[in-house]
Amino acid sequence: MRTLTMLAAALLTLVAISAPAQSTAPASSKAAPASSKAAPAAPAAPGVPIAPAAPAAPAVPAAETPAVALSAQDVNAWLDGYLPYALHTGDIAGAVVAVVKDGQVLTERGFGYADVAKRTPVDPKLTLFRPGSVSKLLTWTAVMQQVEQGKLDLDADVNQYLDFKIPPRDGKPVTMRNLMQHTAGFEEQAKGIMSEDPKALGFEALLKQWVPERVFAPGTTPAYSNYGASLAGYIVQRISGESFDDYIDKHIFAPLDMKYSSFRQPLPANLAPLMSKGYQVASEPPKVYEIVGPAPAGSLASPGEDMAHFMIAHLQNGEYHGNRILSAETAELMHNSPLTMLPPLNRMELGFFETNINGREVIAHLGDTQYFHTSLHLFLKEGVGFYVSFNSLGKAGAAGGLRGALFDDFADRYFPVAETNSSIDVKTAASHAALLKGSWANSRGSQSSFLALLGLAGQTKASVNAKGELVVPFQGLNGKPREWVESAPFVWRDTGGHERLAAKVIDGKVVRFSIDGLSPFMVFDRVPWYEDAAWLVPMACAALAALLLTALFWPINAIVRRRYGASLALGPDALRAYRLSKIGAILNLAALSLWALTVARMINDINNLSAGFDSTVRFTQVFGVVAFIGGFALILWNLWTVWNGARRWPARLWSIVLTLSALTVLWIAFVFHLIGFGLYF
Repeated sequence: MRTLTMLAAALLTLVAISAPAQSTAPASSKAAPASSKAAPAAPAAPGVPIAPAAPAAPAVPAAETPAVALSAQDVNAWLDGYLPYALHTGDIAGAVVAVVKDGQVLTERGFGYADVAKRTPVDPKLTLFRPGSVSKLLTWTAVMQQVEQGKLDLDADVNQYLDFKIPPRDGKPVTMRNLMQHTAGFEEQAKGIMSEDPKALGFEALLKQWVPERVFAPGTTPAYSNYGASLAGYIVQRISGESFDDYIDKHIFAPLDMKYSSFRQPLPANLAPLMSKGYQVASEPPKVYEIVGPAPAGSLASPGEDMAHFMIAHLQNGEYHGNRILSAETAELMHNSPLTMLPPLNRMELGFFETNINGREVIAHLGDTQYFHTSLHLFLKEGVGFYVSFNSLGKAGAAGGLRGALFDDFADRYFPVAETNSSIDVKTAASHAALLKGSWANSRGSQSSFLALLGLAGQTKASVNAKGELVVPFQGLNGKPREWVESAPFVWRDTGGHERLAAKVIDGKVVRFSIDGLSPFMVFDRVPWYEDAAWLVPMACAALAALLLTALFWPINAIVRRRYGASLALGPDALRAYRLSKIGAILNLAALSLWALTVARMINDINNLSAGFDSTVRFTQVFGVVAFIGGFALILWNLWTVWNGARRWPARLWSIVLTLSALTVLWIAFVFHLIGFGLYF
């Protein structure tokens, strides 16, 4: 079981540049009410029907308490009372916050330190932070510039813009709309995602080195993809005839006066001194500058004020102080082309995703590197933008929960609303909750490589409690399970916040669900029986115990027999089979341990997610194939020998237990690709 636990621990780091970057729900305990936006007017991708329009949201009811006036004075006082203590208790070095309103910077604040050892304070105008996947918004904006110029069709096969080929899935191509809405169907890609090597492969080489397998039909399943965003950046580069970095410098940074921002890695010499250090926790030494492999997906470095300019441009329908980066029509298309998958949950727009709250239309993006953690939210009709970035993960991942709480509390302070709490009758609610029971797999994951094993340990289990209430393992900020109450058929709300959970029902069976914090780009689908952790994990634990006992008692029994002058009363063939069965058990244990060690090394040093670690991965694969298959064959031979010989029932029973144990390990190795020789993951 320790092997599975070690492999499960790898998941969060392997998806370092995620949007909400976790395979579970965000730490915030609040979410959003339904959007009032209509379905997209643009045509759907070929072969993919346009999602039906979500019903318009009702008018915002009167707030229980009057909203606090959104002013620089009040925001500053609120932040001063909120962040310093939060940084100290969370062991976070520093933070930057920017708030914009009505086309102007309302306030921008730095908290804590950019360099703890030197006591260098965070300067919101000059200190660079790494916003991670918030970088994608600039890449998507560049894409929409090409759409506006008529050089790029959102619904055309992207292969027509490439010098290499993206294979079809079910005969259907990838479109730019698929890429922008994370529905191209790509599996997760970890290799080359991040390193400390400034000479690591650039995003163009990574794109062509390996195309992740398309595990979902296009347009059907949200599955967040850094590869897809990087591919979009490459398409911009090819269409424009400019390098991606040059294009962003000229067409995004220059008109928005973002003069201290850069996607370049390493940073240009004039910007490097302005870069904040990155920390795991503030109480430990800083880490080195992260090199993001799929650069258009997450390599941006930018100060708070520059990000404020970017927010203003989108809130002003593409215009910043007289300079246009998008026409009003294109900005509207980008902001209001929702893909409805699980109504009434938040939806994916073109690059942005909804984080609607308190009846307000809010589009956003989150971003994480290993050390920097960021969120950007735009209240469209209110003309307000809220941006926060932290330069440390913090104690127990404190930055993730803190950024979510800041957004929720900002919205509740300045845009409060009285919520109507309806509920379904207890009997119906219990029957609906029971339909969700079972194991569920996150759509974002690796399916074709050895990292698929992370999916076994990371499956989400839904159940019901003694009262018949839904129980899912998404904890609130207090670290306790949330309480879910069904407010509409197959829609649950978190009684401690704004978060909602919704399920899709087909023929009376729940086949998919998600929650507001994940629904635009990740969903949970039923796990097929042969991958279901509900039976595989107990079987694996029992198998590991049996194999371990077999390996341990072999030398112990030998010592005892020697001590008392006893011998095994076995013929030559039976004795050989007996000994080889012990070797088979040891081989299985050694292979599992080697896989755990290999993955642990990849997690502890992200530089090992590169070609430089291929020889280690290859050795592990070769040894695993020999050990899993050879070990099973040896144990199977022992079973045959025991049952065709004169040995008594204890030996016969244990031969069955040992064979089933080896078969369980072999099953897991096959199903989750531990038997294979691929070096792309």
